[in-house]
Amino acid sequence: MNKSLLTNGAAIVLVGVSYGCDGFLAKALLNGGLFALSGAVTNQLAIHMLFEKVPFLYGSGIILDRFESIREALKTLIMEQFFTPEKIESFVQTQEKVMDLTSVIEETDFTPAYSALVKSILESPLGGMLGMFGGESIIEKFKEPFLVKIKAATIEISQSESFINAVNTHVHKGSGDIGSTIETIVAQRLAELTPTMVKEMLHNLMKEHLGWLVVWGGVFGGLIGVASAFIL
Repeated sequence: MNKSLLTNGAAIVLVGVSYGCDGFLAKALLNGGLFALSGAVTNQLAIHMLFEKVPFLYGSGIILDRFESIREALKTLIMEQFFTPEKIESFVQTQEKVMDLTSVIEETDFTPAYSALVKSILESPLGGMLGMFGGESIIEKFKEPFLVKIKAATIEISQSESFINAVNTHVHKGSGDIGSTIETIVAQRLAELTPTMVKEMLHNLMKEHLGWLVVWGGVFGGLIGVASAFIL
């Protein structure tokens, strides 16, 4: 179900119906439809601006602009949460050849990465617009799917052939600098992420919930329009 299309369609229908009515009812329907369409289209544009650069609109494309900081936050989180010297030493002692870090990753709190993303969005020029419709409480709906996706990506890194081979090589050589090697591998894997890949991943996670911004923009816009018919 395309929430944006339904909301815009409903607003246009109200405008059309208003021309078949008379007096105050016509005014209320016309104002409600126009305001609803305005609110829905504005929010739809704001959502588009999160992911895409729009010429002459400052603040658009915030996900692309903050790509480097998001990627760096992920790298820091990965290294500080479960690739610590203590955890590496523990796995070296219990695993002869392969470090299976899946259980550690599953138990790791990835909230700091999510918080970094939310902070980037709210501190952008679009933060004020999102604040009109719930701000952080609206974005909170994306937290769980985002955390699931990040955990899955991190598990993939820990199970990659290059990661396992590098760790095994250093373990068998008795190297004391495994942490540095792991950090290099993690950085290399994260470097494979492009702005477009991150944008598409976040868009796929958020698009269902972001659709409600358009719906509520239309609803509140319509209510304001009807109220204006009483006032003006």
